[in-house]
Amino acid sequence: MHFYRILYSLILSARYKVEIKGEEVLANDLPKLILPNHISHIDPQLMSIALYKHSEFVPLVAERFFKIPVIKWFLKNFKAIKIPDFKKGGRDSNLMQKINNQLLDALNENKSVLIFPAGQLSSGGIERIFNKQSAHSIVSIMPEKTRVIGVRITGLWGSMWSKSWNGHRPEFLSTYLMAVVYYFANLIIFCPRRKITIEYIDITEGAKQKAPEGRKIFNTFLEDFYNENGPEKPTFVRHLFFFPRIKNKVIVK
Repeated sequence: MHFYRILYSLILSARYKVEIKGEEVLANDLPKLILPNHISHIDPQLMSIALYKHSEFVPLVAERFFKIPVIKWFLKNFKAIKIPDFKKGGRDSNLMQKINNQLLDALNENKSVLIFPAGQLSSGGIERIFNKQSAHSIVSIMPEKTRVIGVRITGLWGSMWSKSWNGHRPEFLSTYLMAVVYYFANLIIFCPRRKITIEYIDITEGAKQKAPEGRKIFNTFLEDFYNENGPEKPTFVRHLFFFPRIKNKVIVK
């Protein structure tokens, strides 16, 4: 996996210029609960590359991504934990407990856990977690030594991987294939680069304080953290170096 991480990091660096802030909060051996905002489908890929060099981590991933052959192989190697699609019915009343048990096993082994609390792509350049329970449920029972790391990712609102183009979640596989086409059409070295910022902040004390007050208050705490600087302004970067600059209108639904 180390080889693939380096290779994929080089591939992504042709398109994304990533600035890391607050990386020092990861520089210890304590287990960590990593909670980023979720602007686009590219977030997990960038986060995986950024986190892998610090510690072994276990991601919580939606079931639909396990159905994509190549992605499935990587997820299994990361020992990713699957979240079933509740909308399709057949919900197991004990499912959250089963997932939490797997997350606790990882934290007790001093691994990090990666969860996107919103569980869906953001709309309008702001993060909304609504009534999602994954982050709140694990913070409520995590080992005492666990650090909770909030992550603010900026620079991706306006990406074709986000909802900003038509207000709908982009289909992952078709977007991925299009990105590959753009990559080679730009002759690799001429890819227009998008500037991304990944900022890590230790929010352990606030998370521990808000978790006992209930899911709604805890999720509001996370939303306030993610949206501290207000709605993100869209940044449109042309896909091909020989095309004119993109002039697009953000659509919010």
